[in-house]
Amino acid sequence: MKLSLHPVYYLLIFVFFVNVSKAQTIQSNNYSTIAHVKPDGTIQNSNYSTLGYIKSDGTIQNSSYKTIGYIKTNGTIQNSNYSTVGYVKNDGTVQNSSYSTLGYIKEDGRVQNSNYSTLGYAKGIKKEWAAVVFFFFNFEK
Repeated sequence: MKLSLHPVYYLLIFVFFVNVSKAQTIQSNNYSTIAHVKPDGTIQNSNYSTLGYIKSDGTIQNSSYKTIGYIKTNGTIQNSNYSTVGYVKNDGTVQNSSYSTLGYIKEDGRVQNSNYSTLGYAKGIKKEWAAVVFFFFNFEK
């Protein structure tokens, strides 16, 4: 006996798995969820309330769509006045505007401070986005 499902069920299963796999989780150093980042740049807290947005052009906005900063293609992070607040280097080193090292975004998603203590995890999230969340902007406000 061959089991077959109606095509609608295949579609529902596909949609379920696509939606589950979309958002990436930002975790604290003890692995508790502190935020979710969707592929479109929407940043949500652990209860899925929107905290802010990182747009495809690098604009960083709070939950009210007010621009609070920018990510430039060279890894420069700027505030809303276009003043440089820091840098994210290709190797994952995060620096402030004076080039002092604030921390590191490792290839495995681990986020460390300048003393190499783990602050949290951002696996599968662009390193610039992880740096924005952990080092440069407080989305809770």
